[in-house]
Amino acid sequence: MDDLKHYVNGNPLFGPFPAGMRQVLFALGCFWGAERLFWQVPGVWVTSVGYTGGHLDAPDYRAVCTGTTGHAEAVQVVYDPARVTFGALLQRFWEGHNPTQGMRQGNDRGSQYRSGIYVFSEADLAAAQQSMQAYQAALAAAGHPAITTEIAMAGPYYPAEEYHQQYLAKNPDGYCGLGGTGVTCALD
Repeated sequence: MDDLKHYVNGNPLFGPFPAGMRQVLFALGCFWGAERLFWQVPGVWVTSVGYTGGHLDAPDYRAVCTGTTGHAEAVQVVYDPARVTFGALLQRFWEGHNPTQGMRQGNDRGSQYRSGIYVFSEADLAAAQQSMQAYQAALAAAGHPAITTEIAMAGPYYPAEEYHQQYLAKNPDGYCGLGGTGVTCALD
């Protein structure tokens, strides 16, 4: 899969990435709709879907769906920080799903559908935690329960099978169960 190109923008899915690019892994339910949220952002160089946060090496979709691997369905977002800020990506993350649902998103249930932010630097870890506190205040004011999002340093990322990559671009009528809370995430 190393030579795969992004179906939407033609960039290499798994590198090499241009110098200066940064990355983050977001989990916000089914990765099909989650990936589409991010490939549409100007400044995002490439997205891919895969699995992270679990204990099984090189899991596949079937194994992850058993709920026994500990992995979340995730989107790898590689972006140009000169064109889009990490804060803008965090805002897209928070507003793009309901981060208060625990081990589900809409009708999708299981640990693979949990909410998570997995970062590659201490600065991004602090920014993600601060954004969660800010969004929690906005959610609470709107009557929503506590955020259940996991925020951690990134561990191994295992790309999903080729047919999952940019699935909703290849299958425009495909299922997407993502839906936000309607609460705006205003980050400084």
